[in-house]
Amino acid sequence: MSASGGGKAIIAALAANAGIAVAKFVGFAITGSSSMLAESVHSVADTGNQGLLLLGRKRAKRAATPEHPFGFGRDRFFYSFVVALLLFSLGSVFAIYEGIHKLSAHEELTSPIVAVVILVVAIVLEGFSFRTAVHESRELKGDATWWGFIRQSVNPELPVVLLEDTGALVGLVLALGGVGLSTLTGDPIWDAIGTICIGILLGVIAVILIVETKSLLIGEGASPPLVRTITSSLVGGPVERVIHLRTQYLGPEELLVAAKIAVSSALPTEVVAEAIDNAEARLREAVPEARLVYLEPDLDRSDAGPVDEALDPSPH
Repeated sequence: MSASGGGKAIIAALAANAGIAVAKFVGFAITGSSSMLAESVHSVADTGNQGLLLLGRKRAKRAATPEHPFGFGRDRFFYSFVVALLLFSLGSVFAIYEGIHKLSAHEELTSPIVAVVILVVAIVLEGFSFRTAVHESRELKGDATWWGFIRQSVNPELPVVLLEDTGALVGLVLALGGVGLSTLTGDPIWDAIGTICIGILLGVIAVILIVETKSLLIGEGASPPLVRTITSSLVGGPVERVIHLRTQYLGPEELLVAAKIAVSSALPTEVVAEAIDNAEARLREAVPEARLVYLEPDLDRSDAGPVDEALDPSPH
């Protein structure tokens, strides 16, 4: 699954969340709504998160050094992981704490109509950000489901923005419901319950992101369909089969491929060397993200030996 794209979605989310955060804090100052405060902190966290994602993309472009010979592509995975941690700590934990506090405080809302107007405007702006993320993601996910795209994408930013925007939209609806019910019933407990629900929602999203970005951060191989493409592209001419294969993403757009390929023992050295070059050329044409390729020729000592289990890894 392609790893390019995501820049427009990040910038759209950054602009939307920055404006929404200011409006929500103004709304909280006027109304005293805990749901509004939770959503304000949520938007501040999201704004910082988008800034971290942009920073990660910039740092990942640094040239390789002797200490980091494979480059810095994994910086994008690292900053996405940090974003997931911040979403959990600043968003989820704070919202749950604030909701529990409001359950005991029973503070009345003032000027709730202000909160309603701000939340409705925020929903519109978040909808624009979400639409941008969906548009960019649709080009990359292909025939996969949205859940499959989040699970399998090696682009760390788009799943983060998609889930953040989804959480933001649902959270705004929860906040709107909490404020609305508190206004209709005169009981501020509904505002507190809405705040707790927002915290739980953010916690679930954060855990999903932590699990998925951790898999990329510690080293994830190519998906089974891509492994099959790599294997079929290597086989041809004097290359009779792939004995074993290892792959790992060094960055969203940089795949390391190391393989032992079987060739006949009767071939002269120059023919084997040419076969390796041709196999590498076929691989790079079939899989452009295969930036680093290491092929080791070996004698085919088995006519139908089992293919190494790494040829068919399970997705994370």
